[in-house]
Amino acid sequence: MPYSKADNVSEVLARGRLGIPSVLFFVIAAAAPLTVVAGGATTGYAVTGVTGIPVSYLIIAAVLAVFSVGYVAMSRHIVNAGAFYTYVTRGLGRPTGVAAAMVALLAYNAMQVGLYGGFGAVLALFLHDRYGWSIAWWVCALAAWAAVTVLGMLRIDLNGRVLAVMLVGECAVALIFDAVMVSHPAGGTIALDTLAPSHAVAAGIGAALVTAITGFVGFEGTTVFAEEAKDPYRTVARATYLAVAVTGLLYGLSAWAMSVATGPHAIVDAARADGTDLIFNLVSPHLGASVVTIGRVLFITSLFAALLSFHHTVARYLFALGRERVLPAALGRTSRRTGAPKVGSAIQSSTALAVLIGYAAADADPITHLFFWVTVTGGLGVLILMTVTSAAVVAYFAQVDHDEGSWRAAVAPGTATVALHAILFATVNEFDTLLGVNAHSPLRWLIPAAYAVAALLGTTWALILRRTRPDIYAGIGLGAAALTATRHSPNRLHQPA
Repeated sequence: MPYSKADNVSEVLARGRLGIPSVLFFVIAAAAPLTVVAGGATTGYAVTGVTGIPVSYLIIAAVLAVFSVGYVAMSRHIVNAGAFYTYVTRGLGRPTGVAAAMVALLAYNAMQVGLYGGFGAVLALFLHDRYGWSIAWWVCALAAWAAVTVLGMLRIDLNGRVLAVMLVGECAVALIFDAVMVSHPAGGTIALDTLAPSHAVAAGIGAALVTAITGFVGFEGTTVFAEEAKDPYRTVARATYLAVAVTGLLYGLSAWAMSVATGPHAIVDAARADGTDLIFNLVSPHLGASVVTIGRVLFITSLFAALLSFHHTVARYLFALGRERVLPAALGRTSRRTGAPKVGSAIQSSTALAVLIGYAAADADPITHLFFWVTVTGGLGVLILMTVTSAAVVAYFAQVDHDEGSWRAAVAPGTATVALHAILFATVNEFDTLLGVNAHSPLRWLIPAAYAVAALLGTTWALILRRTRPDIYAGIGLGAAALTATRHSPNRLHQPA
């Protein structure tokens, strides 16, 4: 089927709207620093029982820094909103690329939808404690859903300004809280036990590492917004490295600061007793009530910022797949007024609404069963994607002419592939610990198996396209160029940069 303007499929997203600060705000907002500090790290301590959470954040930051070398090098050759999907396709072939796309859709939807549980529960608790209002968590979650649905259709640069204000505030509060906790150590002594290198090989490290990697999910989104960047080649690289450095140091510092305030041996029990209130309870005796209240509000807005950022990521993955006709072409449509991928945005909102209704009807725990379990599931999916993408970077540069040098084209991505494989193995092996379920619980295997099923469906669909729609198959992974791909050029994946 030829491509035509009548199809109303956009070749590209709105160009030139995002500079380095805007892209950085989007990806760090997706990582949601205050959400990770107050929610992720605390829940990680409580569920896994591992005291080496600070070390796990620093290990992941180091691994992701190495991963970013090849990832950024790839971004200089390929600019496409499909990110992981596109890179895997160009390095390992179309069937593997479509499999990666299905894994990405499952993973990022899980991250986005899971956050609604945290937002709803935290906002409901805040409204009850502050104003005495008794509102169900799902009502608060639906309010956020409505706001995200509207914002998802607006100009992306306007969304970037909203996220910027939220992000600056939450990072400032996190650092203030860290300073307060470290300056008021339990027992009067600042302990470094939770930063001991021995935690890197301790029992439960796999669970701790996937908890940590969940906190970084979103940093890789720099390439998702590349098409809308003013200078994609410079913007993606700088925003990626800055995102890893800022979040890694902040997470490690904050998780350690909490253990200083409670005492290293009491942090797990304190986290289990106080939950997401832990950090606020630790600083309350030393700060004015208004500052703590501001912190609680910013925790809520941090969750909202992450919801909005992941919504944009999912919508752009759907856009990339619709533009290439891998999924229905309607997904490749953008709003004429704002340039936003309107159909992809609507699909993501509909998916989130269906899940929220299901969890509310089942009366499930929004923190454990939606926020923690589902976002951790998303983190596992992104870990799988990063592992495969590192291998794809090595394969891609081995097949094309380039001037990246051996460090960026082979050594760094090869090292990252090995390290990420090791983390992935440890994660799956200790998934029961991560979920806080019995070792014989079917959940420990069902969740990882869901990604295997998604990958199998993607591979099968790619092979069906190869046989039945070779013109569409030829355009897989080509981005805007897919609109001009023909069945006379079925193997042109490695085009000049």
